[in-house]
Amino acid sequence: MKKIVVLGGGISGYGSAILAKKRGFDVLLSDAGHIAERFRARLDEWQVPYEEGGHSEERILQASEVIKSPGIPDTAPIVRRIRERGIPVISEIEFAGRYMGRARCICITGSNGKTTTTSLIYKIMRDAGMNVALGGNIGESFAYSVATGDYDWYVLELSSFQLDGMYRFRAHIGVLMNITPDHLDRYDHCFQNYVDAKMRITQNQTSRDWFVYSGDDEVIWRELPKYDLRVRQLPFAAKNAVASAAGDAFLLDGSFTAAVGDRSVEIDTSKLQIRGLHNAYNAMAAALATLAAGVDPESVRRSLYDFAPVEHRLEPVAERGGVLWINDSKATNVDSVYYALESMTRSVVWIAGGTDKGNDYTPLKEFARAKVHTLVCMGLDNDKLVREFTGVVPEVISTSSLDEAMTAAKRAARSGDAVLLSPACASFDLFRNYEQRGELFKKWVGEHC
Repeated sequence: MKKIVVLGGGISGYGSAILAKKRGFDVLLSDAGHIAERFRARLDEWQVPYEEGGHSEERILQASEVIKSPGIPDTAPIVRRIRERGIPVISEIEFAGRYMGRARCICITGSNGKTTTTSLIYKIMRDAGMNVALGGNIGESFAYSVATGDYDWYVLELSSFQLDGMYRFRAHIGVLMNITPDHLDRYDHCFQNYVDAKMRITQNQTSRDWFVYSGDDEVIWRELPKYDLRVRQLPFAAKNAVASAAGDAFLLDGSFTAAVGDRSVEIDTSKLQIRGLHNAYNAMAAALATLAAGVDPESVRRSLYDFAPVEHRLEPVAERGGVLWINDSKATNVDSVYYALESMTRSVVWIAGGTDKGNDYTPLKEFARAKVHTLVCMGLDNDKLVREFTGVVPEVISTSSLDEAMTAAKRAARSGDAVLLSPACASFDLFRNYEQRGELFKKWVGEHC
């Protein structure tokens, strides 16, 4: 019996382990840390052997194949030893893709916008009555959905880490929102390595498939000639004149028309509940992807207009005393914050900081100079933020906890302002993840404002 080891007991890990168990493999799930109770319960239900608090190296190195959770870097000692033994290491996406039958996948990646775009696509398809599952970085584990359901479509948000472990899997509809510097600490601080990872979204695509991508993204345009793409291309843009025989979308004077073949839909962005240029890009990508999947244009329009903002992404929390508090905790890189500041129509008290990922803050300085009167730095090490924005923003305040940061922001805010939590950094210095950071932000607003 083939032995499968799953490294990591999070959403990706437990789903992969359960699918491997269902397919008749000898399975061990191994986590160096603690497995959440809800995941342990599912593993117990499926009688999947697991260990936590460390790795049994001897057992792991007997595996025929290892499925690695995306949060585990290739530099982890156990991963290095697995590779030294010549044991194949793959992602959940690669593994689950083997067992999805005749179902098709829409896969969304990019440095920014992928969660909102993925959510848009899923909503449009679900509203249209299609048999669709949501997975990848949001929703349920892709592997668990394959193990327990029978779907016609999977809509998957994929990080570069998930794409790294993808070899034979292919996206029937691939969506690439943009490529800006992010996670460089995982890519030897080499931007090209990160770019190469993102471009894997096109891997294995054929002339029957679709590739939706930003026609305004300079990095993507630079990379495209390097690839022999036989896929049907669907670019979207607001700045560059782009066109494709297969279809395209272009934003002009607050409206865009998305066309795929002989089907098209016109969208008035003022009628969208999600605002800003970045959300216009998200809506264009979602419209193109769902038209390519066969959704009726009128259904696309109706669902786009009905879509509410994603939690932790430019999420209005409350307005108190004329001050609007906005939770953008998911903005963990510079480009996300760029679009957040671009969308602001009020004077801003900006809360930023956390674990810096090698950020270049230069693109933010124009908006910060024009819109931000106070920057509250929230992290254990704020030196870089303080240094970069002193002289750009009138007031820069350094704090080392959420309560301290929120108190400073409340004190600085004036009627008519927005207090924007848009960190540009990972959350791990003070919080478990960006979700906890956003939840605590909202809780503090509810209790103190």
